[in-house]
Amino acid sequence: MEIKIRPGLLFDIPVIAEYQCKMAFETENMKLDPPTVDKGVSAVFDDPSKGKYWLAEADGKVVGCLLTVPEWSDWRNGTVLWIHSVYVHPDFRKNGVYRMLYSHLRKMVEDSKDLRGLRLYVDKSNGPAQQVYEALGMSGEHYHLYEWLK
Repeated sequence: MEIKIRPGLLFDIPVIAEYQCKMAFETENMKLDPPTVDKGVSAVFDDPSKGKYWLAEADGKVVGCLLTVPEWSDWRNGTVLWIHSVYVHPDFRKNGVYRMLYSHLRKMVEDSKDLRGLRLYVDKSNGPAQQVYEALGMSGEHYHLYEWLK
């Protein structure tokens, strides 16, 4: 099975939105409102400063996706990409799909003079994802994430 990594395109909006709803339910038992998610995904394509979707594709089927969101770091005088909204189709898990997406991003950062690194947050109860991130050399020991959401 050959997996290709590519940027998300407008015609991918339905599958990206579907995967986001599935991811929220699987990882946090949260049912998202599909029309709201559709609008949220579309907003990224309407305003590229919000982020960029990356898709893993096998035989013309989207088997995984994630969103990168830029954050300016004055400490590093460059941009750190946050990885959000990671989802791999159940039939393709444990086949290195996320590893390929991550490797693509890491190479992008390594080859760029303006990008400084990659960050993500993960639900505390999502042990399998944490193990994957640690196996790729990411560390969860430096920061704690706090949030307030309306």
